[in-house]
Amino acid sequence: QVQLVESGGGLVQAGGSLRLSCAASRSIFSFFLMGWYRQAPGKQRELLAHITSGGSTNYADSVKGRFTISRDNAKNTVYLQMNSLKAEDTAVYYCNAKATIRVDYWGQGTQVTVSS
Repeated sequence: QVQLVESGGGLVQAGGSLRLSCAASRSIFSFFLMGWYRQAPGKQRELLAHITSGGSTNYADSVKGRFTISRDNAKNTVYLQMNSLKAEDTAVYYCNAKATIRVDYWGQGTQVTVSS
């Protein structure tokens, strides 16, 4: 069973930055796609960014230019650098790893709260 452990969430003022980490229990080369999602209270979970095993990235319009996804293969870790945070970025942030089209894994989530 694969484990994904997120960390780095917390309370930050609007305009501030946070870096989230997602550490995998096995080599992230085994996942063709890894991504970050978030879910705010009363809202659906939304995809923020993903990164392929080859390093290609894609972002949701809501975070483009403010968030950056990256990966450290040696540490089996994917990061989400979040800058210029806004109150509407408050949510639980989740890491996802896709091993195949039908098999994926989720972390437990980390809370990000942005105070205005």
